[in-house]
Amino acid sequence: MYKTLHGLVLREVKYKESSKILTILTREEGKLTAEARGALRRGSRCGAAAQALAYSEMTLFENRGRHLLTEGSVAEDFAGLREDLDRYALGFYFAELLEAVSDQDSPDGALLDLGLNALFALSRRLYPPEHIKAVFELRLMCLAGFAPAVEGCAACGDTGPEEPRFLPRAGELRCRKCVRPEDGPTLRLCPGSLAAMRHVSRAAARRVFSFTLDEASAGRFYRACEEYVGAQLDRHFATLEYWRGVAGRK
Repeated sequence: MYKTLHGLVLREVKYKESSKILTILTREEGKLTAEARGALRRGSRCGAAAQALAYSEMTLFENRGRHLLTEGSVAEDFAGLREDLDRYALGFYFAELLEAVSDQDSPDGALLDLGLNALFALSRRLYPPEHIKAVFELRLMCLAGFAPAVEGCAACGDTGPEEPRFLPRAGELRCRKCVRPEDGPTLRLCPGSLAAMRHVSRAAARRVFSFTLDEASAGRFYRACEEYVGAQLDRHFATLEYWRGVAGRK
């Protein structure tokens, strides 16, 4: 059976001499695996669409649960990423996160749109890479069902907590006087970084990236978002380490 899907290639692996195995996040069917037969040959009808981080309209043939990509028309290849290794590497981290939280046979347009918007902002240099990364990480967690409770202190309910602390493993906020030794690692926030976390958690999709922070607040916000992803998904992301290496970040 032939079908037309719209999807972002999250990962590509060379298969045999001239083919690829792709992991694709599609709007219509969620995450799926497809073979792009002959994609590495010159003149292939699916070669451009079979590139990692390309978003395309794809024609696939399905037989007994297996998918074959027969042709594709690229809608957005995020060409700006390929001109900058730092941003290109960060794009692959976004793809790995999307792969980690998406499911087969479970379409999620909001998840796909977040990935596309983040890659677009990264490609077009709309914001600093660290800003896009942090927003993407936190919003992704919200869409995946791991929204942090940052509206007030989880212990006393204070919505304007003094010296707020964020607990990455619990996904909760506490004020200084309510922090307990058994809470585990905490991250110190400030009014700016806390406001940023609240904005990303509840803003409309079209405005989620649209805010600015001073340097100190931004640093706290960036760290909180990255550590929250790591704590909630409890896994190592090789693409994150690679990005740190090429970007010269610790």
